[in-house]
This record gives sequence, structure tokens and C-alpha cells, in this order.
Amino acid sequence: MGSVIPLKKSASSAYLELKNLLGNKLSKVEGVIESKLKSDVNLIQKMSDHHLKSGGKRLRALLTLGSAKLSGYNLGSRDINLASCVELIHSATLLHDDVIDESSIRRGTKTTNSIWGNQSSILVGDYLLSRCFEIMVEDGDLEILKLLSSTSAKIAQGEVLQLQHKGEADLLEDTYINIINLKTASLFSAATKTGACIAGSNDKEKKALESYGKNLGLAFQIADDALDYFGKDKFFGKEIGKDFFEGKVTLPLIIVFQKGNDEERSFLTDIVKKEKRNEDDFSETLALIYKYKAIEASMKRAEYFVNVSYDSLGIFPDSEDKRILQNLTSFSLNRSF
Repeated sequence: MGSVIPLKKSASSAYLELKNLLGNKLSKVEGVIESKLKSDVNLIQKMSDHHLKSGGKRLRALLTLGSAKLSGYNLGSRDINLASCVELIHSATLLHDDVIDESSIRRGTKTTNSIWGNQSSILVGDYLLSRCFEIMVEDGDLEILKLLSSTSAKIAQGEVLQLQHKGEADLLEDTYINIINLKTASLFSAATKTGACIAGSNDKEKKALESYGKNLGLAFQIADDALDYFGKDKFFGKEIGKDFFEGKVTLPLIIVFQKGNDEERSFLTDIVKKEKRNEDDFSETLALIYKYKAIEASMKRAEYFVNVSYDSLGIFPDSEDKRILQNLTSFSLNRSF
């Protein structure tokens, strides 16, 4: 069926190096998140606790903290508070995503909607967003308030755009990139730019970190979509073929549609329009993905964005912080968890 792109330990070590560098601050981020999710409403508390215990890499929080450190911020706790805010936005979108996608598993754990239902999950997601806005108001920086509030709107637009194009086997690659830019990369870029804003960086440095985050986010999502066809669920905490069974058209399918013959394109069109897809459908689609090396081609696209992300930090002086953030770009392509 073709070769699978190997996962490299060095990529995971880059993430762990950043986590170790910022471990003390990250533990304080966890404390802020826990305090903000406390509620006298029992169900909110239960659902929030369940979501927190399901884990997560806290990558967006680390990007906020790391960008602030790279930019010279070393006083106060604004980076901790705003990194918590970024994570709360992410958590809220996950709760909403699971409802939209009718997901039952996330990070190897039952989703909140599969336990408590869709209505409660949507409302708790809204609760997380409201707590995030409290943090922003308390911080008082209008530039950051505008940045993170507009990012929340972009994420919602990306979700709607993806729904609008659901079931389109002939989805254009440019449209796909626009969707993941809104849904995923916008929060990555907001996290890294927020770090620069906290430090009072100049416009050039803000734009550099914004570019770093955006392109890292694009690479991360493209790789994640490719993992849907060859990852191992015990490592990635997701159901293999999840996107496929939900009828999502991601880059591997777009590439097959671009390269396939008329019969194969007709097959894909019928498959993604079906109300439900089965294991045989997945196996046949997977065979086409391997036939046209769509996973490798997807990773090549992601590699382009990794290189842009890496180069975006070129304006900063050489330092340990810069080296770690640049090394992190490989994590999006070769992560093992």
C-alpha cells in the first residue's frame, strides 16, 4: 500500500524542551485555568473538570509564553494570564467542535457531549469563552483584546465555512487552506503575536511572530489531517479515519481528486456525499491515498509552511529561546503524541 512517513523522536523532544523551559509558568497557567473554571453550578464544574483531566499539549499556551520570553518579557504575570486565555479559547472551540462533529472520543477519553449531551457542551463552551473575556478585560490591553476577540470570530467563520463545503469532493486546495487558516492557524498566530504584544515589541517583531504562529498552525493542521489516515490512536488520542467518517474533505482527499482518473473522482464524489461511510469505503479510499502518495504530498505542503515559520524568527538575535522555538516547527510534522 506504500510507505508511511516515520515519526521522529527529535520533534517530540523539541516540544518537551519548550515545555521544560517554561514548566514553572505552565503550571501557573494550569492554576489560572482551574480557578477560572470554578463554578457554583455543579454541572459546569463536573464538565469543566472532565475536560481538563482529558489532558492536552497546552501548545498554544506554550507559544504565548515562549513568544513573550523571546521578546524580552520577564516581569509580572501577564504572560501567564493571557496564555490561560488562549487555552480557554482553544478548549471552548474543542467543546463546540465535538458537538458539530458528533465526536465520542477526544484524547482517548469520552467527550463531554457524549456524556452530558450537546446542549450542555455548547453552553459550557460559551462559559469558557466568557471567562476568557474576563481575563482580557482584567489585563486591559486593547490591542490584545481586539486581537483575541477577532480570532474567536475567525475560528467561528472557519467552522461555518467547513460546514458549508462539507461533502464537496472537488473542494479547491485554496479553500481548504482558507478553512484551516481560520479554524487553526488564526489561534496559533494570535498566541504568538500576543506574546510580542505583552513585551511591548515593535511592529516588525509582532509581524514576525504572527507569521511564525500562522505558518506553524497551517503545518500543524495539514499534518493532523494526514495523520487521520495513518496515525495510531493510542498515540494520538483520536479515532483513525475520524475525518473521513464525518465526511470532511481534507488535503489527502483533495490531492487524490486532483490526481485521480474520472472513475476514481466519481467514486470519491459518491463517498463523501453519502450520509454514512463504512470500513470498506475507508479501505478503498485509503488505497487511493497510497496509490497517489497523498500523505507524502500533504506532508510536502506542510513542510513549506514549516520552513516559512522557521524563517520568520530570523529577525531575532540568536538565543536559546529562538533556537527552541525554531526547533519546535518540526514538531508539527513529526510529533508522536
